[in-house]
Amino acid sequence: MTATPSAPNPIPSPDASPSAVPLVDPETGERLLDPETGEQLTGVPKEQPLEFVDPETGETLLDPETGEPLSAEAVPEDVPLPEAEPAEAVAASQEVAEAVSQRSETIGSVVETLDSIALSVADMRISLWDVLIVILTLGAVAIFAWILSKGAHSLLSRFSNLDMTRRLLAEKLINLLVWSLAILIGIDLLGIDLTAFAVFSGAFGLAIGFGLQKTFGNLIAGIILLMDKSIKPGDVIAVADQAGASTFGQIRKIGIRAVSITTRDQKEYLIPNENLMVNQVENWSYSSKNVRMQVPVGISYAADIHHAEELMLQAAKACKRVQQTPPPTVWLDGYGDSSVDFIIHCWINDPEDGIGNVKSEVLKNLWDLFQEHDIEIPFPQRDLNLRGNDQFDQLIAAVAQRVGQDGKVPEKNGQSAAGED
Repeated sequence: MTATPSAPNPIPSPDASPSAVPLVDPETGERLLDPETGEQLTGVPKEQPLEFVDPETGETLLDPETGEPLSAEAVPEDVPLPEAEPAEAVAASQEVAEAVSQRSETIGSVVETLDSIALSVADMRISLWDVLIVILTLGAVAIFAWILSKGAHSLLSRFSNLDMTRRLLAEKLINLLVWSLAILIGIDLLGIDLTAFAVFSGAFGLAIGFGLQKTFGNLIAGIILLMDKSIKPGDVIAVADQAGASTFGQIRKIGIRAVSITTRDQKEYLIPNENLMVNQVENWSYSSKNVRMQVPVGISYAADIHHAEELMLQAAKACKRVQQTPPPTVWLDGYGDSSVDFIIHCWINDPEDGIGNVKSEVLKNLWDLFQEHDIEIPFPQRDLNLRGNDQFDQLIAAVAQRVGQDGKVPEKNGQSAAGED
C-alpha cells in the first residue's frame, strides 16, 4: 500500500521538526489502527522515499499486512477523523443472525430487535442476542462435556488393574480435563473477544484470590491425598476437632471439597480436605486393617488369678470377630482399691464394623464363665471408722434409753417406734 501526499495535505520538511500526525489509508480514507493495541497510528514524514517513522523511537513504521515500510497520507489536525464503531464481543452471534435472517424474515426481525438492545463496554458492544447465543452455546457444550465425562468414567471402570484410589484420582483428573477443554471449545465456537471483559478481570481475580482460596486449597488437598494414598475410601480413621472430640468412622467418599466419613450410628461427617492435610489423623487401616483392642476386667482379691486368666482367654477366643493369629493375651494391670485389674488384648481385622460390639461380646462370655467357676467380680468397698466424742456419747445414751431390756423399741400409741416409718 503506497500513496503520495495530495496537495491539500502538505508535508512539512524534516528541518521544521514536524509533529506527529494521524495516519489514514489513502485508498479507503479510514484511519489506521495498531493491530495489537487498537490505538490510532501517528507518524512524522521523513525524506524521500516518502515514509513515516515512529515519533518516539524514530523507527520506520511497517505495514502490518505486507511488512513493507508504511506509506500513508498525513491528515492535518483540523480535519476530523471518522469514529470507529464498537466491535462485537461475540463474533458468532453475527454469523448466526445472518444465517437466521436468510431463512426467515420473521425470525430475522426478532433477532434484529434482540440485537438492538445492547450495552457498550469500552470499544466492545454486547447485545441481548449475544447473551442468548452465549447461554445456548454454553448449555450445549456443558451437555457434551457431561456425556463425555460419563463415557470416560465407564471406560475407566473396565480397567481391573486400577484400585479404588487410583480410579478415583483418574476420574477427578478426567473431569478437570474435560471441563477445561469444554470451556475452551465454547470460547472458540463463540468467537468471544476476551478484551471485552478486561474491565471485570481485576475484580474477578480478587474474588478468586480471597473468596475461593479455600475451595481451591481443598481441591488440591484432595488430589494430594489421593496421590500419596495416605487416606483412601474404605479406611477407618479417627479425627479430633478443635474442641478435642474425636470422630471415628469409615471414609465413604473423597470429594472436591470434603471427605465424607460415616460413623457406626450412620451419622455422616463432611471434613474439609485441608483439615486432613494439616491435622493429625489416626488411620486404623493405613498399612494394615489389623487393630488391637483392650478390654479391662477386675476380679476379687480372694479369686485365683491364674484360673481367672484362663477364663479371660477362653472368653476372648469364643468371640467370632477376634483373630486367633495373633492370639489374645491377658495382662495384669495393677492392684486396685477393690479389685485386681487385668486387661484383655485381642485383635480384629474389620474395624469398620465397630469395636464396641466386640468388647460387649467378650464381657458377656466372661460373665458366664465367672458365674460358672465362682469367681467374684468385686464392687467398691469402704470401711467407716467413728471417733468417740461428747455428742456421740449422748446419742448412744439416748438410743439406749429407748431400747428395752429385750432389745425392742418400746411401743407408742399402740404401735412400735419402728413402725412409725
